[in-house]
Amino acid sequence: MLSNGSFVQVGRFEVNLISPDTKSVVLEKNFKDISSCSQGVKQTDHFGFICRDVVESGPAQYVCYVFQCASESLVDEVMLTLKQAFTTAAALQSSKNQIKLCEACPMHDLHKLCERIEGLYPPRAKLAIQKYLSELSDNEQVNIFERVQKIKPASDHEENELVILHLRQLCETKQKSHVHIGEVPQQNASGSGMTSDNSSAGRNKLDALKNKARSSLTSSLENIFSRGANRMRMRLGSMGSFDRQGDSPGDSPPGTPPSYLEEDPDAPQFRRRAHTFSHPPIKKKISFTEVSSQACKAPLHRQQSLVTELLQSSGNGEGRKRSLSGCSTDSLTLVPPRRVSWRQKIFLRVASPMNKPSASLQNVDHMDGWELLPLSPRALNRDQNPQVSPLSSEQRFGGEKGRRSPADYRALWKKAIHQQILLIRMEKENQRLEEASRDELHIRKMKLDYQEVCQCSKEVQALWDRKLSSPCRTKVQWEKEEIHSAVCQGVPKSRRGEVWLLLSQQYRLRHRLPQRQQPPETSYQDLLKQLTTQQHAILVDLGRTFPTHQYFSTQLGAGQLSLYNLLKAYSLLDTEVGYCQGISFVAGLLLLHMSEEQAFDTLKFLMYDLGIRRQYRPDMISLQIQMYQLSRLLHDYHRNLYTHLEEHEICPSLYAAPWFLTLFASQFQLGFVARIFDLLFVQGTEVIFKVALCLLSSHEGEILECDGFESIVDYLKSTIPTLTHSQMEEIITKATEMDISKQLHAYEVEYHVLQDELSDAPPPSEDSDRLDKLEKANVQLKKQNMDLLEKLQAARLKIQTLEGSVESLLSRESKMKHLIRSLEQEKASYQKTIERMRSSLPSDAMAEVEMTQLKSSTNGKAKETACKKPPSY
Repeated sequence: MLSNGSFVQVGRFEVNLISPDTKSVVLEKNFKDISSCSQGVKQTDHFGFICRDVVESGPAQYVCYVFQCASESLVDEVMLTLKQAFTTAAALQSSKNQIKLCEACPMHDLHKLCERIEGLYPPRAKLAIQKYLSELSDNEQVNIFERVQKIKPASDHEENELVILHLRQLCETKQKSHVHIGEVPQQNASGSGMTSDNSSAGRNKLDALKNKARSSLTSSLENIFSRGANRMRMRLGSMGSFDRQGDSPGDSPPGTPPSYLEEDPDAPQFRRRAHTFSHPPIKKKISFTEVSSQACKAPLHRQQSLVTELLQSSGNGEGRKRSLSGCSTDSLTLVPPRRVSWRQKIFLRVASPMNKPSASLQNVDHMDGWELLPLSPRALNRDQNPQVSPLSSEQRFGGEKGRRSPADYRALWKKAIHQQILLIRMEKENQRLEEASRDELHIRKMKLDYQEVCQCSKEVQALWDRKLSSPCRTKVQWEKEEIHSAVCQGVPKSRRGEVWLLLSQQYRLRHRLPQRQQPPETSYQDLLKQLTTQQHAILVDLGRTFPTHQYFSTQLGAGQLSLYNLLKAYSLLDTEVGYCQGISFVAGLLLLHMSEEQAFDTLKFLMYDLGIRRQYRPDMISLQIQMYQLSRLLHDYHRNLYTHLEEHEICPSLYAAPWFLTLFASQFQLGFVARIFDLLFVQGTEVIFKVALCLLSSHEGEILECDGFESIVDYLKSTIPTLTHSQMEEIITKATEMDISKQLHAYEVEYHVLQDELSDAPPPSEDSDRLDKLEKANVQLKKQNMDLLEKLQAARLKIQTLEGSVESLLSRESKMKHLIRSLEQEKASYQKTIERMRSSLPSDAMAEVEMTQLKSSTNGKAKETACKKPPSY
């Protein structure tokens, strides 16, 4: 940001100086033209750069541009940005393949055409493309025309794309065989030396410059004549040359100037002319066959052979036919036939650098004397025959010899040139006005590109037309019911801005603000000349405001610059509020329907007269009151929804704050928001509560079905804004029929009473908070105790069960011990008996007993083995 309010935009390969006032690029310099850039030494808030200024004629000049910023820190930021941009551009440039181009390259001309038509309205781009096509040959024009017509484009934009596509193919083909300026074409002949190479290079460069000048002159002449044909016929007394043509010049592309293959190195050289409508001499040679005719033996004057024959053919009335007696057929085929009107003859004679007129030109002047008479002060009457001259033959031909004097010629040419210049100026001015009107219509159509809600009928449109055309609408106060009824029926989209201005004027007639609450009396233009400290925040939010709308989507375009001017002016006007997020959406919606100054006045009305500025104050107390009022409305009229939101701890500020700060413009469709603004100008801020309540009530069932915090918030922020057209109309209808003004006033008083009570007794409020915390802790502890008691009872029951099982096990153990002792006693008695029996038996019986015991033990082991072996199947 500079001291005069302009922007310095640093791009990838260029630096642009953009003026928010004119919404245009004031200065544009490429990095390749900038030689150095530095910050001021003494004046540290200044910086500048030296760059090359390309001039059409003469050597390039170097100019130093010095800029002043708002602060030194801003200059440091600009210098750092420029340094980074230079480094990045150099890296990108070095990585690219070096493609050699010259001014005469076909692809270079096509690239310049694409740059000219970029961002233009399709009809204007079509005119530029047609101008470019006029420079091509007839065959190329016909070829492109036939290809485009085969596809049958549906619009100008589609037709432009098709023509550019075919032009690219044509230019790529030409580029393959193109010889750059300064290069020598490859020749098969081995005898060419350095001198011939230099001369060929010079001729190629001169040919390219001549062709470029001739093509630009031809296209400009054809455009001038095609636009001014009918007007010049009425103003200059045409002899019907345009009637004889049959077709308008705009019906087909104009022909190109004749081209020749051979050069004439002996032809005289001419100096270069700058900034004039001159036709450079054609240094070409026409070959004639040797015949005995006197016409062919006459010496050829420079550029006179072609022009003289064209004038003779037109003067004799042959139309498009042109014959060259004694000329070869090859030379005739190189020159396409072309019709030249008497106006073109005048221009060629004025623009061609001739030393002396030839006999053929003098004869043509005699023939065209009838056509030049209307340029004299004695013009023909409308009912007079244009072929009958009011002057005598001696006066007409300048004396007894039938010749005009040089002074007469000079006077006639001076008058003709003067009238031609005036006509060209008038044509340019008319074209500029038409383009401005077309651009304004296109911008207005682009601004109002949204779907309208509650479209009004023809009767309502007629009603608003009558109201807007009333001469006393700014002084006479109308009935409030009448205005409210008209707004409820609908507002025409095309005149919505005028209706808003009318409604604001009527509101001011009914409600006068106190003097201390009125805004400062500072004009909009004076505010634009100042600088604001909040420019960074405004610039950051420009891209976030209606990013999908075509009018605001272009970075630092007309829409964003207008929005910046409006926000900057209001931040300087209202220093208490300054700039707050949300104001940009309100200002942007106003700019879509009215001009900047009207939007600024309307924004002041919304902020001061309707009191919306209170919610943008730094303390935001008004916004807190609005959130309390919305909660109370939900509590009183939609208790289930209020309870559901409270259970999930969702307060209104979580979802309704953007609705109030941006007046629904940040999330909802433009047609719906514009309809809310219609009611806002009549009913005030009450409309915001009505619409919010209707939105929540219409989606109450779906919100109750959401069972989580995230799902509820997502539904409130994402699903509700996507309303259908019928839903929007239904909500607007409900809002117009609702009346909650008394409730809102009561809730506001209630908020202030509660606020006073809490502010007057701070210690009790602290004790009560502590008591609440203790009560909550007590409840939690009681609950924990109950849980522990239940666990304790369960543990006791388990202990009793375990104790019973232990007693049974102990008794069983004692029984088993008693049984074991009895078995041990019995075993001991059995052993004593066996020992007594052994002692009483003889030795032989004792041996048999032992053998019997061994067998019995062996059989027992075999039986056990047989039992363990698995059965076989």
